[in-house]
Amino acid sequence: MLLTASRNISFLFLLLFLFFFISCDSSSKDSGSVDFDTVNTLDAIKKRGKLIVITDFNSVDYFIYKGQPLGFNYELIKKFAEHIGVSLEIRTNYNLKNTFRSLQDDECDILAMGLTITKERTEFLQFTLPIMQTKQVLVQRKPEDWQKMDRRKLESQLIRSTLELANKHIVVEANSSYCDRLSSLSQEIGDTIRYLGSSEFLTEDLIQQVAEGRINFTVSDQHIALVAQTYYPNIDIATPISFEQNLAWAVKKGSNQLLDTINGWLKDYKASKQYVFLYAKYFKSSRRKEIAKSEYNSFTGGKISVYDKFLKEQSVIVGWDWRLIASLMYSESRFNPKAKSWAGAFGLMQLMPVTANKYGVGEESSPQSQIIAGIKYLKWLDKYFSKEIPDSTERINFVLASYNAGAGHVEDARALAKKYGKDPNVWFDNVDYFILQKSKPEFYKDAVVKYGYLRGAEPYRYVSEIVDRYNNYKNLIKA
Repeated sequence: MLLTASRNISFLFLLLFLFFFISCDSSSKDSGSVDFDTVNTLDAIKKRGKLIVITDFNSVDYFIYKGQPLGFNYELIKKFAEHIGVSLEIRTNYNLKNTFRSLQDDECDILAMGLTITKERTEFLQFTLPIMQTKQVLVQRKPEDWQKMDRRKLESQLIRSTLELANKHIVVEANSSYCDRLSSLSQEIGDTIRYLGSSEFLTEDLIQQVAEGRINFTVSDQHIALVAQTYYPNIDIATPISFEQNLAWAVKKGSNQLLDTINGWLKDYKASKQYVFLYAKYFKSSRRKEIAKSEYNSFTGGKISVYDKFLKEQSVIVGWDWRLIASLMYSESRFNPKAKSWAGAFGLMQLMPVTANKYGVGEESSPQSQIIAGIKYLKWLDKYFSKEIPDSTERINFVLASYNAGAGHVEDARALAKKYGKDPNVWFDNVDYFILQKSKPEFYKDAVVKYGYLRGAEPYRYVSEIVDRYNNYKNLIKA
């Protein structure tokens, strides 16, 4: 897959070389045909009630920190989803070529990623207004004893001119704009730059390999490299290889209504104080280093909380993915074993005293005992609904709602759903609607209701937030 640009290669050899070795083409020629007809996808998204996007997962754009999904592009696209009044489904993909194909095949609506706007990509993508600007930089490793060197000596051992890249071997993310730039740069300097497009590793993986001495060079967008440098201080990122470039999101060709809506919103949002705050949060904050180095950062440490190992062991009690229980625990206590609510619920799992007593725990019990008690209560609720809701995945929603509001109120919502022609065994767009209505007299005074008034907005949000966060955990945290 090695690409070489040399003036003296014969025409025949060049054809053979390109045929067998090109992998860094930005590539969408084989990613599906482009439909140039107008695609009214915004209406379809609103009817579906969900915006499906693919985004980068890295230490800037999308990651988990202390149990909370964060990231510049994550927060930005979340704001847009709220603007058009739909929920958000985040997907990730390790391979840019597959990402482009997913958009062409209508498997997602938007590529909410920092995509460099290039001429070749405009042939099969429609770009939004720029979300930000950056430049591409060379990532190289400092000498072993760099901390003992004076500045002049250190500079003498680093590449500072693009001319010095002649005959250097550089590994970059396959199908990325870095490939295009290195190809152009090879022509500009009139010499060979040898670069390999890796479809196995993402850019931050390659930066790590530079830091660890496994490869010598890679290329990154400057804003990504700046964050990476906080946890790899032995890398140098001071050599630019491009001018400033626009980064944008992308939609499928023909999605004009969706594109216009995004651009209208972006124009207003980027002029707001909210955007200034969001940009500063990820690119100017003094806490970047602390967050980047944390063991509770999904990219660097891979942990959700200090209780991960114990949750993995105990989740077998209820048969759930431990990450789902972690998401519940985040909602309940933010992983604080001393948390206590105004109503008397306490601990990591926020058990009410009556329930806690049933499982033999109290406020002074260990965090581990609290977790076991909470999981046993989840198991009891799961068994309670198992006969009437045999689908274990669907049943999770009812268990979560009951954990928050009590099984009685959930049964009331099921009874209302049945009475009004909805499915009492399906949560979203069925029973969840009626749990929300239980704060209204015409519903909580209905003859089928046994447990009366409920502030239904709380369990309604509770289930959605836990499930959404769990999906983010699945994207970014290993099982």
